[in-house]
Amino acid sequence: MMNQGGQQGQPNEPTSYGLQPPQHNPQNPPYAQAPQPPQDNPYAQQPPASPYATPTQFAPQPPHDQQPSRPQAQPDPGAGRLIAGRYRLLSKLGHGGMGTVWRAKDETVDREVAVKEPRLPEHLPERERANAFERMRREARAAARLDHPAVVSVHDVAVEDGRPWIVMEFVQGRSLGDALKEGTLGAREAARIGLEVLGALEAAHQAGILHRDVKPDNVMLGRHGRVVLTDFGIAQIEGETSLTDTGNFVGSPEFIAPERVLGQRPGPASDLWSLGVVLYAATEGVSPFRRTNTPSTLQAVLNATPAAPASAQGPLAEAINGLLQKDPAHRPGAARIRHLLEQAAQPPQPQLQPTQVVQIGGGPGGTHIRLGRTAWLGLGAAVVAAAVTAYLVIANPFAGPLPEGWKTREEKALGATLAVPADYVRSEPDGTNDKEHWVTYTDPSYSLSIALTLYKKSEDSLDEIAGSAASEAYDDMDSMEDTEDGVFSFMADKPAPKGSTKETSYEKEKAAENTVTYVDDQTDSDTPRPREARVFYYKTKSGDLYKLWIDYPGKGDFTERGREVAKAAIENLKIEKL
Repeated sequence: MMNQGGQQGQPNEPTSYGLQPPQHNPQNPPYAQAPQPPQDNPYAQQPPASPYATPTQFAPQPPHDQQPSRPQAQPDPGAGRLIAGRYRLLSKLGHGGMGTVWRAKDETVDREVAVKEPRLPEHLPERERANAFERMRREARAAARLDHPAVVSVHDVAVEDGRPWIVMEFVQGRSLGDALKEGTLGAREAARIGLEVLGALEAAHQAGILHRDVKPDNVMLGRHGRVVLTDFGIAQIEGETSLTDTGNFVGSPEFIAPERVLGQRPGPASDLWSLGVVLYAATEGVSPFRRTNTPSTLQAVLNATPAAPASAQGPLAEAINGLLQKDPAHRPGAARIRHLLEQAAQPPQPQLQPTQVVQIGGGPGGTHIRLGRTAWLGLGAAVVAAAVTAYLVIANPFAGPLPEGWKTREEKALGATLAVPADYVRSEPDGTNDKEHWVTYTDPSYSLSIALTLYKKSEDSLDEIAGSAASEAYDDMDSMEDTEDGVFSFMADKPAPKGSTKETSYEKEKAAENTVTYVDDQTDSDTPRPREARVFYYKTKSGDLYKLWIDYPGKGDFTERGREVAKAAIENLKIEKL
């Protein structure tokens, strides 16, 4: 019998804790509980000044002369101390395995900072103390080398009494670990946070740095939706000697990848495993591998198979399942995970239900377009106008190289020019990740979309770009048709996607195209929505890959329109550097 994570020969131990939404206890006074956040947003309350503080909601207080005497709060021991002649310690924010984090004031430039103080046991041998201090110095070097909005900024390393104090930016907010104590996250919010952490990891891996301790307590939820990955204290910089002593583990056991448990050399896939554990815990409310002690936890990491995600569906579930593959060679790369998380983070598209009829043109021969009641009452006249416009365009075939009513859109960041219908709505990355290179144009009814993505060879550290456009197209098609591990694996209860690949040319250079038909999984299973996509692939001589994806309804009035849009978009694509 396979051991599922408990002691050998014993049944699998249950997960030792669960993250559940807070329960109201009417016997406790209001100020004894943290305020309950809205559903799917457990950290929506105003962030406290301390990133580790739990905000409280106080009941009205009696007059001062009627209040019972209470002991005055004592300042933290060490508060007020001046470090390196400029950093004044104010209060403790929290502590980790190797240090205590203080809120402090940089008196030289008059700003608040976070300062990490080395915290080691007094009985630790001198060699191990020196080893730990060197690891903290490496934390500073590792984080200081990274320039990414989701990586905490390191300002300084101040040496006090021979110990390195790391001075970082002060992120107002709290950790994801603290937020999860109040309830789980919705799939879209978890995917958004996962995208930010993934961006930080991609930046670190590009610089040759492994984080090695990705966990909820090291993910800060800052103001204005900012997400920051902190604590590179046990990061491994490529090319430097490991600081992990034989027999000692560095990192949090339930988030350690199986290959690290086995003592194998870790790589970027090890950090991605940890991200998968974080996403599982954030959405499912339980930590998938944590057990009652460290040995059984590590055994669970090696052997236990978590229950399939229930709260996370579709692309997010596929991302989690892929990241938790025991064999790092079988885990999807960062580019694939980014694609899935982007899909999961998208807001739901409004659906039009056929309950209302609009007649265009007079007389008994007038053409009808069906619009749902929701469109009339919720979306208003704009949606009606968009639908009418869509019909009028369908009625007119393309005339010439650039169809009537289309415009060219120069996308300088992508080095390309797109041709799209004039009324399509443009969207692009929010700028938080400098390795995102895409743009999408969507028609006002959300039925058709044109998306161009650029995959840069200079950023392909994991060699995920295929050797040719045709190879990339065939690989994508294989993945799409694989309903167990592929792009559409979350559609196991629906017909498998079908498609074909053909090799073609672009500006006398080799190119490729895929045509795919599938069923949209984002709708009610009782009313499947057939879709069709045409995907164009071109790889430049420098190794960059362009992928133009046009998606449209697979059946109905808009199918032919979608095929015409795809044909025109591909024919009018202009790439600057071939």
